[in-house]
Amino acid sequence: MKTGLLVLVVGPSGAGKDTVLNYAKERLVNDTETVFTRRVITRPAEASEAHEPVAEAEFVRRRFAMSWCAHGLRYGIPAEIEAELAAGRTVIVNVSRGVIEDARRTYRCLVIEITAPAGLLAARLAARHREPETEIAARLARIAPYEGADVTIMNDSTPEAAGDAFLAALTRWRS
Repeated sequence: MKTGLLVLVVGPSGAGKDTVLNYAKERLVNDTETVFTRRVITRPAEASEAHEPVAEAEFVRRRFAMSWCAHGLRYGIPAEIEAELAAGRTVIVNVSRGVIEDARRTYRCLVIEITAPAGLLAARLAARHREPETEIAARLARIAPYEGADVTIMNDSTPEAAGDAFLAALTRWRS
């Protein structure tokens, strides 16, 4: 039986993870061996983030391959990814660093960190208008470098440059 590759995308808020993933998804639209899985989040829908919004009550009824809490919200990766991985596909998910250790014990993983300089993160977070400046400052103060990534992409120029770096890393690891 083939075992697929679980690509765990991590990085601080404002790093542009969703932008990079959307870029890659557009270029891999005809690739039937790659699956981009949306997170389930107990937050209303937003144009800037592709997630499945659910109420807390529904979240607790669902089955997840991975789940975590952050910033007062619950996040989950649907258990359906396990069938995709068993079929040998590459499954790409945006996750918290806190689930990586457990995921590595369970699945064949590639961890890609997408990051950006602090000033750029602050500007992107402010542009979202989700939280006040004090919360943004607190969020930025908590950011620590992540040493466990297999690949790190500095998203400090264009979405195309970061997206191409993501696709190149994916190609290297799948071959």
